[in-house]
Amino acid sequence: MWQHDYTPIAGSLGISALAAAVPVFCLLLLLGVMRKPAWIAGLAGVVTAAAAAGLAYHMPVGVMISAITYGATFGLFPIGWVVFSAILLYNITVETGQFEIVRDSVAALTSDRRLQALLIAFAFGAFIEGAAGFGTPVAVCAAMLAGLGFPPFYAAAICLLANTAPVAFGSIGIPILTLSGVTGLPIDRLSAGVGRICAPVSLLIPSYLVFIMGGWKAWRGVWPAAALCGCSFAGVQLVVSNHVGPQLTDILSSLAAMGSLVLLFLIWKPGDRFDLRGNAAAPAPVRSRSPRAILRAWGPYLLLVVCVLVWGWSPVQGRFNALSLSFPWPGLHNAIERMPPAVPAPVPYGAIFQFNWLSASGTACLAAAVASALWLRMSVRRFGKVLRQTARQLLLPELTIASVLALAFLMNYSGATATLGLAFAATGAVFPFFSALLGWLGVFLTGSDTSANALFGNLQVVTAGRLGLNPVLMAAGNSSGGVMGKMISLQSIAVAAAATGMRPEEESRLFRFTLRHSILLASAIGLITIVYAYVLPGWAP
Repeated sequence: MWQHDYTPIAGSLGISALAAAVPVFCLLLLLGVMRKPAWIAGLAGVVTAAAAAGLAYHMPVGVMISAITYGATFGLFPIGWVVFSAILLYNITVETGQFEIVRDSVAALTSDRRLQALLIAFAFGAFIEGAAGFGTPVAVCAAMLAGLGFPPFYAAAICLLANTAPVAFGSIGIPILTLSGVTGLPIDRLSAGVGRICAPVSLLIPSYLVFIMGGWKAWRGVWPAAALCGCSFAGVQLVVSNHVGPQLTDILSSLAAMGSLVLLFLIWKPGDRFDLRGNAAAPAPVRSRSPRAILRAWGPYLLLVVCVLVWGWSPVQGRFNALSLSFPWPGLHNAIERMPPAVPAPVPYGAIFQFNWLSASGTACLAAAVASALWLRMSVRRFGKVLRQTARQLLLPELTIASVLALAFLMNYSGATATLGLAFAATGAVFPFFSALLGWLGVFLTGSDTSANALFGNLQVVTAGRLGLNPVLMAAGNSSGGVMGKMISLQSIAVAAAATGMRPEEESRLFRFTLRHSILLASAIGLITIVYAYVLPGWAP
């Protein structure tokens, strides 16, 4: 069994961390400086990670290849499966002409781009995140905004920024449940900790989105809506996470935000006029639609909500999971031994692939897509045409997702990610700040807050014990900081670009745009964690 060595170069953590970070530097260079498409950056990152794993960590070639194929497969299923099914659903509504009616019904509530972004990108996106997760909210909401007439770049950017506040409680609380499982810490305390850290940021995210769209002047015109949206979401998020649990936090918070916004739109309109940058074309005229036509057009999205809720219901999920297939990944399962201090004691590194073909969120989306085709009376031939178009549309995005997950899994199984985590853990008294950045790094690499919690949860607890810090707070900081890394993970970039029909060369621009906001918001999470650790320890969970 090959053992991890987290300081493979001259026994130095600093030098080894630099070597481990080479694939990350490669991604930043190609996307941020050289402006290459995400799929090229992803493939280059895999090659660089393989070089680091072989030359620095002396990882056996067979195990290395197995880790790459395991990650690529996980990228295609379940993550790529969600993306494909969500975009298929949207394409069905476009092909049948129903999205024009959806657009008109939203515009009848409000034609203001700022308010549409709050309602769809933030509030409705949070609901989909809470019910399904795994890229579904970005895929669905970015496509909806683009269909409403938003420029593709802003539709993608707004949805990536909005998909932050709810991520820690996504997929019916899976990130928190995973964090509890790997650390042994109580679920209720972890849920409360993440809620207390995220709620102050959730309060500000709606206003932050409007500032991004048009600055102070844009915010001043709709501040009542931004404030109401933030207060309703953050207030319910704080209460439910602390007194109910993680499973329903996103669902109830998003319903509160959507309900409050719709009620506000019925009695209040902005007093100014707002033009979104890059939106050269005038908005399409709003046609009057009958209630029956609106219900028919919204049917696919109502079916999506029903399907993801049914799929997430424990009795149904249990039956579906019983039909799942799981098997040890050849050449990788328990072929590696994780070593202290990344884990409390030496333990084999498992690699069990879960092919939950029926219980996956992507299958829920596919069921909604098929049901929508029946609802809209599409012919089999027409449905097949949309299916083929969607497959062609997503070829490069799916390649990006597969390559990014291959990179992430290779760094995990080679020990490179643990080396980076130990380097963060060596920051001593300022570790509460860097605990959030450690979660941010984990989500940037893996694209998943759940994966980042599984990867770094134990490391957070071990480090907290050594430094005399609150282990629940540090683990909660990991999960909370991780949500801000979601917007810059290459798989999220690929999903947003595919959903909006963005040109591949614009993906690097999108990455550079979201990177600065991601760093700023992750730093805010780190500062909040420091306040709980040293200034208000009595408020910590």
